[in-house]
Amino acid sequence: MLLDSASLYYRAYFGVPDSVRSPQGEPVNAVRGLLDFIARLVSDHAPDQLVACMDADWRPQWRVDLIPSYKTHRVAEDPAAAEAGEEETPDTLAPQVPVITAVLDALGIARVGVPGYEADDVIGSLTARATGPVDVVTGDRDLFQLVDDVRSVRVLYPIKGVGTLQLTDDALLMEKYAVTGAQYADMAALRGDPSDGLPGVPGVGEKTAAKLIAQFGDLAGIEAAAADPAAKLTPTQRKRILDAADYLAVAPKVVRVAADVPLPADLDPTLPAAPRDPQALEQLATRWGLGTSLTRVLDALAHHGKPM
Repeated sequence: MLLDSASLYYRAYFGVPDSVRSPQGEPVNAVRGLLDFIARLVSDHAPDQLVACMDADWRPQWRVDLIPSYKTHRVAEDPAAAEAGEEETPDTLAPQVPVITAVLDALGIARVGVPGYEADDVIGSLTARATGPVDVVTGDRDLFQLVDDVRSVRVLYPIKGVGTLQLTDDALLMEKYAVTGAQYADMAALRGDPSDGLPGVPGVGEKTAAKLIAQFGDLAGIEAAAADPAAKLTPTQRKRILDAADYLAVAPKVVRVAADVPLPADLDPTLPAAPRDPQALEQLATRWGLGTSLTRVLDALAHHGKPM
């Protein structure tokens, strides 16, 4: 089980009232909400291995070099933060992230972030290396591209908390988007994504993109058809594809998650039955008032984890 950690703690932050606070009065709604998510996921799905994947770089320069508008609107407005390339984050969420990482480390839950890459890329690389079934837990539809029924890779997409999850497989993607997981990135490149600053091909939405993929197989097939006067494309579609040639030359690399991230050699994703550092965990629990949220995680790990 691979967690898109930022996606989940953002959901926790907005889903749990900020009246949930530490003994000193600081909001800990994202921390406690994420712990509740993990407890529920472990209890419901009993993974053998669990990795919390992190954004070491939420807006990698190599993606910006290819498409300068990539996530531009998410850059912090504060000049100093913008200069540092920081993401705009709610004031009361940013201080909770170090607490989250400290708690995960004390629990012994594997946590991976790789410089120059997003959590999506870590997830893509771990998925590529996996020899068994993989569940990716994320609220980001971009990761639907990893769905693969043959390899038993699916995305658990939260609809409400993590108690109600959309179990996303190829059949569901075909039903909702008329593409498979393997075709999803090409569709995403064609239609674009304003939330990521990806312009897409003007005039080509989700349905048109899916129809073109069904007709010509993939993005390369669509581009080849646009260059072939005998191919069955409307003049308008042909012009749109040809006019967007520069964008389409780079978009796939930006949209597709990396599968070759240099992962830590000592990564141990085994789900622990007991915390790695009980003393540190006790101090964190007292300092931040983690209460029943931490208790639920510890109970879930004791029931489903593997003694280390």
